[in-house]
Amino acid sequence: MTILEANVSQDKSQILIYAFRQQIAAIPPEIVHTYLAHDSKNPAIWRIITVWKSKEALGEMRKQGTPAGVMMFRQVNSEPTLSLYEIVESSSK
Repeated sequence: MTILEANVSQDKSQILIYAFRQQIAAIPPEIVHTYLAHDSKNPAIWRIITVWKSKEALGEMRKQGTPAGVMMFRQVNSEPTLSLYEIVESSSK
């Protein structure tokens, strides 16, 4: 799982939302789920949380150049930080 996080000014948040919607219109098969979220206490903090099919799928995407999520944040003049997580257990309804 990857989490991209950046501060986005309020006047640019709609641009970020639109960019995310455009990108997920053709979600790559390597992605299981992806979410755009902002912090409920500090709405300037935005995250793109993505669950990948495998570590290998993530690795292949990273070889292809700058990831789409990074480009979305750069569209709104924000440079995201990347965190990588290994999912140990999961559940959904």
